[in-house]
Amino acid sequence: ILQIKIAIIGQSAFGVDVYKGLRKEGHEIVAVYTAPDKNGREDLLALEASKDGVPVEKPPKWRKKGADGKLRVVPEVLKKYLTYGAELNVLPFCTQLIPPEVTDAPKRKSIVYHPSILPKHKGASAINWTIIDGDAEAGFSIFWADDGYDTGPLLLQKKCKVEENDTMMSLYKRFLYPEGVKGMLEAVRLIESGKAPSIVQTEGSSYDAHISQKPDLAVVDWKKKQKQLHDWIRGNDKAPGAWSLMNGEKIVFFGSTLWEEAKIPSDARAISVAEVPGGKVFAHDGGLLLPAADGKYVNVDTVKVGSKTISAAKFGMAEEKGERLKLTDEEQKIVQKLKMIWEGILKLSVSDSVDFFENGASSADVARLVEEIKFHTTAELENADIYSGPTFAENADAVVRKLRGGAGIEVTYDAIEVDANNMHLKFPHDLFINGKFQPSVSGSYFDTINPANEQVICKVAEGNKADCDKAVAAAKKAFYDGEWSKISAREKGRLMFRLADLMEEHKAELATLESLDAGAVYTLALKTHVGMSIDVWRYFAGWADKIQGATIPISDARPNKNLCITKKEPIGVVGIITPWNYPLMMLSWKMAACLAAGNTVVHKPAEVTPLTALKFAELSVLAGFPPGVINIVPGTGAEMGEAITAHPDVRKVGFTGSTKIGARVMECAAKSNVKKVSLELGGKSPLFIFSDADVDRAVRQVCGAVFFNKGENCIAAGRIFVAKPIHDEFIEKLVEETKKIVIGDPLDRATGHGPQNHKKHLDKLIDYVKTGIEEGAKLELGGKRVDRLGLYFEPTILSNVKDDNYVAIEESFGPVMVVSEFDENDIDGALRRANSSEFGLAAGVFSKDISKCLKVAEKIQAGTVFVNTYQKTDVAAPFGGFKQSGFGKDLGQEALNEYLKTKTITFEY
Repeated sequence: ILQIKIAIIGQSAFGVDVYKGLRKEGHEIVAVYTAPDKNGREDLLALEASKDGVPVEKPPKWRKKGADGKLRVVPEVLKKYLTYGAELNVLPFCTQLIPPEVTDAPKRKSIVYHPSILPKHKGASAINWTIIDGDAEAGFSIFWADDGYDTGPLLLQKKCKVEENDTMMSLYKRFLYPEGVKGMLEAVRLIESGKAPSIVQTEGSSYDAHISQKPDLAVVDWKKKQKQLHDWIRGNDKAPGAWSLMNGEKIVFFGSTLWEEAKIPSDARAISVAEVPGGKVFAHDGGLLLPAADGKYVNVDTVKVGSKTISAAKFGMAEEKGERLKLTDEEQKIVQKLKMIWEGILKLSVSDSVDFFENGASSADVARLVEEIKFHTTAELENADIYSGPTFAENADAVVRKLRGGAGIEVTYDAIEVDANNMHLKFPHDLFINGKFQPSVSGSYFDTINPANEQVICKVAEGNKADCDKAVAAAKKAFYDGEWSKISAREKGRLMFRLADLMEEHKAELATLESLDAGAVYTLALKTHVGMSIDVWRYFAGWADKIQGATIPISDARPNKNLCITKKEPIGVVGIITPWNYPLMMLSWKMAACLAAGNTVVHKPAEVTPLTALKFAELSVLAGFPPGVINIVPGTGAEMGEAITAHPDVRKVGFTGSTKIGARVMECAAKSNVKKVSLELGGKSPLFIFSDADVDRAVRQVCGAVFFNKGENCIAAGRIFVAKPIHDEFIEKLVEETKKIVIGDPLDRATGHGPQNHKKHLDKLIDYVKTGIEEGAKLELGGKRVDRLGLYFEPTILSNVKDDNYVAIEESFGPVMVVSEFDENDIDGALRRANSSEFGLAAGVFSKDISKCLKVAEKIQAGTVFVNTYQKTDVAAPFGGFKQSGFGKDLGQEALNEYLKTKTITFEY
């Protein structure tokens, strides 16, 4: 390559990329001429050249009037320019008219970039007018400078198609900028090789008004037809912005598309506007419909009112005030960096309420702010983010949300405030739909009760089918069109990690709510109810960007070849229905896998324990989850549960609960749209104790297996089989160990056994034990309600239970131990007895003989088997049952398959 000494005269990021490209191709940049500093701020080209030690000149004027009134080159500027000995001037983006004494000085003259297909659209607003005039093609020209304005001979031109919804910015980003940089480099190569043409511009010249610098010229003429109106709005998008007075207030329009529908949406808001044809505009979910003179409409998605840019769908609505995001220490440091950026641009002290534009910032400052934010924080914002949130507080939240992996919004809510467990609790009690807490359509509320004292904690909104429809619509929109559909899997994982961090920060609060609402022992709630919930969110957050398909070797269609691949795709809107025993943990087991797979969710918590789900919804907002991704709709199973399972837009239901209701879920799923279902249902888990087991350890483990979480545990050991040789001794030790359990207030750290979840369940347990005794079981301990305030039931042991006894067959879901003896010399017989149950959730075995353990583990019909331990679950281990205990898996990698579908794609080449 023949090295050419080049002077670059220009500015902006475009100028920087041309500068870098020329240096990379081996040319010597002898000087850079750029715009004078504005408010003490250097242009990006000046900053880049200075870093490389290239001389930078910033003449305020290239010409001045002489005594005769004529413009002439400034002698000092010309003299200085000539000292650099440039052989070629390259003008990649220059807003000044350079005098011919400068453009003609180099031996290879000067070349200029212009963003139109010359000779059409000369002037500084060429891109705007290309779109406004409805041109089918756009492009750029590189021409030889002469003493006219964009009139010199052409060296090179490139063209592209103008798409129906192109704007100045989309054309610039897609073609004019990237291809323009390449075009400038190509032009220099042609000059260097001696092959650069010089083609005189032909007829058809037009010179257009400088609309981008004169916003008053961008006013909308409402006499335009639909296509003309559309071209006018998009041709002025984003600068200067097509505008009109609407009821006397200046409104600027962005994001125009042609409205092709025959009718206005039925739920659109009609807004009277005197200045437009027909006197009305219509706001709807997709934006704002503006009437054209021919009776058709254009739709705009964004409007600017004053200095505030908002979604056009919200035009005419009162502005909502939201809460600020809660920041980590690291995020607070980022906000301080951001404040320094703002102060460097605006040259003033910045507080939360400082408005970027009201303090003199221009569109060039917007570009600089976006670039500096990217450089100093790695957050990649769009110009539109600055316009839509012009205050420092809004910009800080936008940066934090972007770094967290999503946009999100803040919402306020009608708070319930309670003092408990030496802390002040504040939590929502309304439905959570599309990122907002809101009353139910019916306005109905139900009481949620503290089982420790049988007092009402608060009233909770009771959703019905109409609320389900709203929630599903929000989830569907978020899945197909919302921010969730646009962010990457890795960004989804970052959101989930952030949510887990917030859950950990609020761990004590969540555990206290579980104690108040579900009767969970606080220390257990910290470790299991909340602790495992946090673990499962972090586990599946790590999976979010590791879900992948495969390449499949198939037979080729000879003589051609084939490639077959599979893709794992999210299902869509998922309904999740969870029980009352582990409110937050059951939500987390299902929802974490569901979201990691990329779905959106409508969740119905148990009617008697809705509070942690609603607090979780609040944390999801603070974590930055976009609206509609998570929806929480408390209500009854008969109405809300039925509405979810039968909804035609719900494509998958994950259910944990009783076998009876699980069968109803399957029926609804089949009759509605044959939706995918996974069920975790009842259990009657057998636990075998062989005579060679460590008896004392086995006793402790058996008590935990039955009485853990007050027995309200899906995998509780529902039937204890004890080998005959140790049966009586084992019963004595069980009674002795059980008597040590401390019954009391679940918030008391010494308590080991709290109240049952609700009154109906307590009454069921009393009847359960009574039936077992009537059918021949021996009551060894407990069996009745505790004589104290609250829904407390004594830990109970029943022995001498025969296989046909009601308690040997049915699940208690409470602190009732059912003990039978077995002949350890007839292991097959014992297994037949255990396997005769229709349930198959879990099982266990205690023995020092590994062959016995392996035989039980192999032959028992259960989804999870514990050997010399019990209920050692882990977020990485699949969990789910056989037979009438359900199908599908929670936890582990396998759980992801419940929320994914496999697509096969075959190519031929």
